Amino acid sequence: MLVSIIKNMAEEDGMERRIAILGIIVEESESVMAVNDLLHEYREYIIGRMGMPYREKNLSIISIVLDASSEVINALSGKLGMLAGVSSKAVYSKN
Repeated sequence: MLVSIIKNMAEEDGMERRIAILGIIVEESESVMAVNDLLHEYREYIIGRMGMPYREKNLSIISIVLDASSEVINALSGKLGMLAGVSSKAVYSKN
């Protein structure tokens, strides 16, 4: 629902879509389901995804490539960052 609202706001404002890489580190396995639920919610913006478990450190590393407005990317990154044991950071293309 919230994704639809953000999408509609971005479309109404004529927001420019950008390519971004979202780096996610999951340090608490209890948050994995919530991370996957959020990524599923934003699936229409996801171009690709790569995930790697780092068993020696007991964490997971996920890279997401997105094509979306800055508002959508920031919303997803912020929601992920609010989850326990999850860190996220977005890197944007220049154009």
